[in-house]
Amino acid sequence: MGFVGLRKTGMVVPESLGAVAQVRAERLAGGAWLERDQAVAVCFAITACVVHFLFNGRYGYFRDELYYVACGQHLAWGYVDQAPLIAVVARLSRALFGDSLHALRFFPALSSGAKILLTGWMVHELGGRRCAQVLAGTAMLLCPIYLTMDNFLSMNAFEPVLWMLCAAIALRIVKTGHQRLWLLFGLVAGIGILNKHSMLFFGFGLFLALLVTRQRRVLRGMWIWAGGLLAFAIFLPNLIWEIHNHWPTIEILRNVDRVKNAHVSWLEFIAQQALLVHPLGTPICLAGLWYFLRSREGDAYRFLGWTYVFLLLQFLIFRGRIYYLAPAYPMLFAAGAVAIEASIERHGRNWIKTAILAPLAVGGLVATPLALPILPLDAAVAYANFWDVKRVRVESESSGKLPQLYADMMGWPQQVKVVAGVFRSLPAEDQPKAAILAKNYGEAGAIDYFGPSYGLPNAISAHNNYYLWGPQQYTGEVVISVGFPIGELQPIFGRIEPAAAIWNEYAIPSENNLPIYICREPKMTLRNAWARLKFYG
Repeated sequence: MGFVGLRKTGMVVPESLGAVAQVRAERLAGGAWLERDQAVAVCFAITACVVHFLFNGRYGYFRDELYYVACGQHLAWGYVDQAPLIAVVARLSRALFGDSLHALRFFPALSSGAKILLTGWMVHELGGRRCAQVLAGTAMLLCPIYLTMDNFLSMNAFEPVLWMLCAAIALRIVKTGHQRLWLLFGLVAGIGILNKHSMLFFGFGLFLALLVTRQRRVLRGMWIWAGGLLAFAIFLPNLIWEIHNHWPTIEILRNVDRVKNAHVSWLEFIAQQALLVHPLGTPICLAGLWYFLRSREGDAYRFLGWTYVFLLLQFLIFRGRIYYLAPAYPMLFAAGAVAIEASIERHGRNWIKTAILAPLAVGGLVATPLALPILPLDAAVAYANFWDVKRVRVESESSGKLPQLYADMMGWPQQVKVVAGVFRSLPAEDQPKAAILAKNYGEAGAIDYFGPSYGLPNAISAHNNYYLWGPQQYTGEVVISVGFPIGELQPIFGRIEPAAAIWNEYAIPSENNLPIYICREPKMTLRNAWARLKFYG
């Protein structure tokens, strides 16, 4: 019998198997793409993107999205309540794709796939194979906090990608010894700070983790410090902006902690992490933490487990919101999947794979309507009430009928329509000098976004970054106020007339029964009143 030699792998195939067998052997020898373990992560990533493209056009514009778009029209190196990158993303999205919900949410949808690809890459680097890839991919695809955050425009969609890219680079450095990769780490970390300042917590946590593990030896090299210097250089323009504007981000964080955040105990904070990653996904994260902190296989990567621990401690001490820790979970999903796969193979019990995956998939699908806007509104209200999700809150204010995320998507075009009716009711000679003064950035952002179709001027507001943009050219001779209680207007205006009220049964309570007044006879100019109206929070 003759044989056909496959030079690349040394395999031999009997000629009698024929051409089909030879082709199959060549495909195997060349590592057919779909038969590689890494292909699993790619398939899960594509699925995640498709899911978000299908559902990210539902319900309505989230309050913060409208604000980010307004910031995108005033590009700067910083903003009162956010780092500068999200404004660039908002402006780029509109320039490339237009003003639809799908357009604004295009890049967040892509980030959902990027998270899964990074998780799969870490699984591969840690020695995981197909079972681990499937387990990690399923957990990531159905993780409630990522389903939520990747479905609308926010820096929170990109935050896990940047954190985990840094973690993956650090893992690669430890595995290969290529210290110059710290420059790449610094580049990503710098961009991460411009996306959200929480990257500083990640960087500090990683530094402490390196310090307390045997990987502290990398701190003796020059490249990690060069990477840190590069990250600082990228962050520097934003830091200068903060200094020039008297540290507004610190001011707003203090105000939010004092009046807005829903504070929980340390035990509640830790317990609610299980709701973010799904109760059935939590064991995978715990296995990942064990893998990094206790297992022999994870000894070289012990610093990643300690990074998570130090992040948790920072957010507990500074009373962070429960989702602040969410960007760290992909690395725990990856390590946990590897640990579980190794345990299954060690004990030879393949049935455990199905026993783990089936409940995880079913449980994830059950939770999905709470994270994605896939149900009609009345059905979403009933479903949220059934699972009592209102007890999980990040803000002290009640959200009304819907969970807070969905409630903040309701009523914005309707608000602007009512405001437009009031504006058109003004005498023609008053309209050019009439300012629309909004109580908060959501109302102001909605007017700026939807108002041009009604012929409305841009709004002014003293809330967050709108305060820095000032009262523009308006003196206060004629003002349409939106959302202000009359008591806040009386010290500024001598004549205040009720004009309309706004109501939407699904909107957040603070945006219901919203008064609109026409204000005249100013007691002071708007510029002089601006400091009185200022609110960072």
